[in-house]
Amino acid sequence: MNWLVLVAIAVVADAIRVFADNYITDVYFKGKESVSQKHFYGWFFVILSIVMLFIFPVDIQAAPLYLIGFLILSGCLNSLAGIPYYRAMEMDDTTNISIFVQLAPIVYLVFGWIALHESFSPHQLLGFVIILCGPFLVIATTRKRSRKVKIKAAIQAALYVVISVVANLIFVKTSDITEMSFVQDMIFIFLGKGIGNIIICGFKPTWIQRFNTVVKKTKGKMLRPLIINAIIGITKDFTYRAALTLAPAVAIASVATDSASPIVVFFLGILFTLIWPAFGREKLEKKTVLVHMIATILVVAGIIILQK
Repeated sequence: MNWLVLVAIAVVADAIRVFADNYITDVYFKGKESVSQKHFYGWFFVILSIVMLFIFPVDIQAAPLYLIGFLILSGCLNSLAGIPYYRAMEMDDTTNISIFVQLAPIVYLVFGWIALHESFSPHQLLGFVIILCGPFLVIATTRKRSRKVKIKAAIQAALYVVISVVANLIFVKTSDITEMSFVQDMIFIFLGKGIGNIIICGFKPTWIQRFNTVVKKTKGKMLRPLIINAIIGITKDFTYRAALTLAPAVAIASVATDSASPIVVFFLGILFTLIWPAFGREKLEKKTVLVHMIATILVVAGIIILQK
């Protein structure tokens, strides 16, 4: 399959996943303690990774235990990143969160500067500034009474990005060393996600209680969208990493994905809201749509400049 097709699938799947997260958060959890979904995803990913180990057995000689430990650590950090992610979802709509999350390329540059002593080129600094203009535009055009909420959501989204970047850097460095296939690497990422979510919920018993309460209240109906959303997320993970391996250069696939993501979220937000308002849940006032469109263009332009 062509790597561009895989990128397209990954971008659309990720956009749908974000809308589904927002829908589940607002409809089933009423904007409170939606992070308790981690109780479900913990056991889901542990069971999934065990099943996959039987299908794709791992040769320990191809990956020493310490490398497997790093992959599991990467997965655990991804599960930790879910806490600020769900909190951001409780505060703001999907398109805004998508714009805030596109700060990832900037975080990668900063970590490269701190940890690898890399320097910024003039066009990277320009891209840095242009990307920041997107979130600032969203916050600046918000009514004063809602601005504090936007800022809090942006901070939570930024925290989610920082933790995710660290997790992804660990994964990239480790997967380069192991002799396992990327499918086998992903098994231990999923195992880490599952273990991390279970541990996190173990420290917060109220989240487990909240999840069980919602399941009983909905008579188990909430489990269906959670399972579907988990499958969509897995689809995104696999297609994106497959695109990275098939593309003529990793940077090309990364640019294509990062640039397309906010565009797809923006247009899907409008489409879903028109066709299925309960799922799209976007504000379609002229001012809001215009601000989102300009912010999206700024983010995309900045990402392209940043990664040239």
